[in-house]
Amino acid sequence: MDASDYDLLVIGGGINGAGIARDAAGRGLRVMLCERGDLAEFTSSSSTKLIHGGLRYLEHYEFRLVREALAERGRLLRLAPHIIWPLRFVLPHDEGLRPAWMLRLGLFLYDHLARLRALPGSASVTLPGSDFGLPLQPRLTRGFAYSDCWVEDSRLVVLNAMDARERGAQIRTRTTVEAARRDGTSWVATIRHMGTGRSEAVHAGMIVNAAGPWVSETLGHTLGLASRAAVRLVKGSHIVVRKLYEGDHAYILQQPDGRIVFAIPYEGAFTLIGTTDVPHSGEPGPVRISEDETLYLCDCINRSLRARIHPGDVVWSFSGVRPLFDDAAAKASAVTRDYVLDVSDRDGRLPVLSVFGGKITTYRRLAEHALAKLAPYRPGMKPAWTGDAVLPGGDMPGADFEGFLADLMARRPFLPPAMARRLARAYGTRTDGLLGTARTLADLGADFGEGLTEAEVAYLIDREWARSAQDILWRRSKLGLHLPPEGRARLEAYMEAKAKAEAA
Repeated sequence: MDASDYDLLVIGGGINGAGIARDAAGRGLRVMLCERGDLAEFTSSSSTKLIHGGLRYLEHYEFRLVREALAERGRLLRLAPHIIWPLRFVLPHDEGLRPAWMLRLGLFLYDHLARLRALPGSASVTLPGSDFGLPLQPRLTRGFAYSDCWVEDSRLVVLNAMDARERGAQIRTRTTVEAARRDGTSWVATIRHMGTGRSEAVHAGMIVNAAGPWVSETLGHTLGLASRAAVRLVKGSHIVVRKLYEGDHAYILQQPDGRIVFAIPYEGAFTLIGTTDVPHSGEPGPVRISEDETLYLCDCINRSLRARIHPGDVVWSFSGVRPLFDDAAAKASAVTRDYVLDVSDRDGRLPVLSVFGGKITTYRRLAEHALAKLAPYRPGMKPAWTGDAVLPGGDMPGADFEGFLADLMARRPFLPPAMARRLARAYGTRTDGLLGTARTLADLGADFGEGLTEAEVAYLIDREWARSAQDILWRRSKLGLHLPPEGRARLEAYMEAKAKAEAA
C-alpha cells in the first residue's frame, strides 16, 4: 500500500466537498478528495437547479440565510455565466391560500435583502390576457413576478472539482474511504478504488466529512467518532414532461398543504416539475420517486395550469436525499436549509469537520466558513479568495454569454447553432479546448446523436472524470433526454470499450 501525505482529505464529491476542496487548494493546502461514485452522482445532481435566495424561507424567519443566498446569487452569476443565468418566476395569487399582502410583503423583503440589484425586481402582474397568464387556469387572475437564477447543478460540481485539480488537488472518483483512524501525528485513511480494487494508505492532517446523506454514517462507521449534530433525511423528487407552455418563464405554484411547487422550462422541449419533501428513513441512496410523489406533482400542475398531466406523461424523473440539519421542525418542508459545521479534534489537533445541511446556492460561503473553522489548525493558511475567482469556462468579457456565443459561432462557422449554444453553455471559454483544431464537423469524429461527438466524449473522459455513458448523458449533460436509443447504445458500447482498454 502506498503512503501519501496531505493537509486535507475531503470525503464526498458533491457540491460542498468540491467547493471545500477548491477553496482549500487555492489557499495552498495539499488536498485529496475521494468520492465513491461519480461527482454529483447523488444529491447534488437532484436539485431543482436553481440559484435562489429561497423566497419561502422568509416564512420561517430565516433572514440571514436568505440574505446570504441572495448575495451569492449575484456573485455566482458573475463567476459562472455559462452555467448560471437569470430566470423570471410568476407567482399566481391563489384565493384561500397565502393572502396577496403576504406575498407582496415577502417579495418586498426579498428585493431589499439583496444588497446589489443584479436582477430585475419584483412586480405585480395582471394574468388574464398576458403571456404569463395564458397557460394558467382562468380563476388565477393576479399574481407577482420576480427573478432568480437557473444553474446546471452537476456541472457546477464538476467545475469546482476541475478548478481544485488545477490548483493542485487530487480528485479521486469511484474511490471509497474505507476507514480512517488517528495515529500520533496524522489521520491514516485506507482508500480503495472501486474499479480496480487497489488500496492505499493516505495520511492527512485534517478531514472534511462532506458525505451528504452519509455524513452520520461516515462520522460513526468510517471515522469512529460520535456525532454532536443530527441529520434529517428528506427525499425530494422531480418529474419531467413534454413542454406544457410557451415562454421562458417559470411558475411557482402554491399548494393547499402550504408547500410550493415549481414548473420550469427545461432543455427546450420539456417542463421540469418539483419538488416533493418526503421524510426518508431508508438507505440514503440511490432513491427513486414513488407513485404517491408522482401523483402529487401531477395534481399540483392540474390545480393551476390549463394543461393536464398524469403519470403516463412523465418522460423522466429523478430523486435525491437531502441531508438537512435536524432542527426538530414538525414538517419536512419546514426543516431549515441552513448549514451547521461541526468540528471534532483531539487535544486541538487532527480535526474532522462534518457538514450538516446546506443548499447549492450557498456552497461557496459554506466552504469559506469551513476553511475559517480549520484555519486555527493550519497557521499561515492563505486568506479567502473564491469571491472573485471565476469558475472554469466563465472568464468571458463582461460575463456576457450571448456575446461570447456570437464570437464562438463567428470563429467556428461549421457548428450548427443549437450545437454551438449547447457547447458554449456547458464549457464556456473551455469550448475551444474541446474543439481543438477542428474546421469541420467531421474533424470532431463520430457523432452519437444531438451533436455529441467523439471529441466531446474524449474531453469529458480526459478532463471531467466521465467513466460511463450515464456520467455523460445525465450529469455532464442532459443529452439522455434527447438522444435516440441507438445513440445511447453506441455511446455505452464506446465507453465500455474505453474502460476495457484502460484496464488492460
